[in-house]
Amino acid sequence: MTAFPAETPAVETRPAWLDGVNPVTKVVLALLLSVPLFASIDITSALVAIVLQVACLPLTGLPLTTLLKRMLPIVLFAPVAGISMLLYAEPGGRVFWTFGYATISDDSVALAIAVCLRVVALALPTILLFGRTDPTELADALAQVARLPSRFVLGVLAGTRTLGLFLDDWRSMGLARRARGVGDTGAIRRFFSMAFVLLVFAVRRGTKLATAMEARGFGSGIPRTWSRPSRLHARDAVALLGGAAIMALAIAAAVAAGTFHFVWS
Repeated sequence: MTAFPAETPAVETRPAWLDGVNPVTKVVLALLLSVPLFASIDITSALVAIVLQVACLPLTGLPLTTLLKRMLPIVLFAPVAGISMLLYAEPGGRVFWTFGYATISDDSVALAIAVCLRVVALALPTILLFGRTDPTELADALAQVARLPSRFVLGVLAGTRTLGLFLDDWRSMGLARRARGVGDTGAIRRFFSMAFVLLVFAVRRGTKLATAMEARGFGSGIPRTWSRPSRLHARDAVALLGGAAIMALAIAAAVAAGTFHFVWS
């Protein structure tokens, strides 16, 4: 007799305001909240952008704990981007330490902090906007609103759906190795061994998925229909106006504080 696992009860989530925004609008909004930050590397604009974006957290429906967990890797690796600026930026002001070509001064410290904040400000919109976006809805929007080729869109959707399977495979391999007593030592060797096995799984799964999609007529060149329509609404315009307002306030604050300088100046 075959035993089937019990169904996991669905977790009820309240609809958030951002859930009604079209995924294509979210893509444009992510660019709108990121590209202007490249105009200047200063502390004020990045800090104001971060504060205003976090203030919009209730509109996304994401709990604060979820945001902090997803931002933790970004916060931990952001200082890596600032180290080169800290050591090798053009010195200015008071010099604290120097060794060869490396110099730490007032200007290099300020630039390093600005770069770290800029990394966080660039990653935050993606987490806030796509934290609750369904990949199928994103694919529908890319095909119907952005008019991208259906073959490309469906390939992206299939690849996105398999990301969760990779995490399950990695977790299962780790538990199996610990059960056999080979997962307690040699962390580096174990990592590369499991990564190679995961690569083999990915190639096999990709081959089966491509065969299955070809058997169902994907990539035949025949125009496809979509079961769920994707349209733009007035809420999308409001979201874009809100994103433009956030960027305008961030840049205006930097100009008012006298810290805004074009990157090529």
